Amino acid sequence: MGTDHAGRDVMSRVIHGARISLYVGFGAVLIGITVGFVVAIPTTCAGGLVDLVDLSFQRLVDAMMALPGLIIALAIVAVLGSSLQNVILAIIIGMLAPVVRTIRSRVLSLKELDYVLATRAIGASPMRLVFRHITPNCMAIVLVVGTYYVRLAITIEASLSFLGVGVPPDVPSWGGMLKRAVEEYGAAAPWVAIFPGLAIFVVVFGFNLLGDALRDLWDPKLRGR
Repeated sequence: MGTDHAGRDVMSRVIHGARISLYVGFGAVLIGITVGFVVAIPTTCAGGLVDLVDLSFQRLVDAMMALPGLIIALAIVAVLGSSLQNVILAIIIGMLAPVVRTIRSRVLSLKELDYVLATRAIGASPMRLVFRHITPNCMAIVLVVGTYYVRLAITIEASLSFLGVGVPPDVPSWGGMLKRAVEEYGAAAPWVAIFPGLAIFVVVFGFNLLGDALRDLWDPKLRGR
């Protein structure tokens, strides 16, 4: 893959940058999906006053969904400063609203299915209803949403680093490598920009395929086809 203007091996920096991207992607998604899962399922299944409060929270979710995740992350990082932890926090805040909305819509549709109504009619406890019947049938969409946001988090981290507000410049990341390649030596040494961009493409495309495969594996309606 050649070297950059300082004689540093591009391949070594791309490999090291993969650790940063995967750390941000998996860290942000693990926390964000877990929080969204814990918030959405119990409040939606509880009904009554709890669901009324959750409906009020959904109005805030609607307002947050009106803004792209990159804009929210950019504003948060601009306020808190450039660091790896702040990038993860910004991605979590940006993804939390659509994750809660997606899981809530899935739970609302499951609550009206015949097997859930039959389980409730024979006197099953709310805990059994949630953990035995609702949660397993939400896992497919949770996995698909999780893989989607892993690749989105990697893209946002690379975008923030490319804009100069992501991880610090001394930390090798794919977005930071692209930024320096475009600013300093994009025309003279195009390979310095090609390989980090190719790494982003391959990882994002790989998680896209992984999400489809997990959906086919975990979704009861698609299992066995």
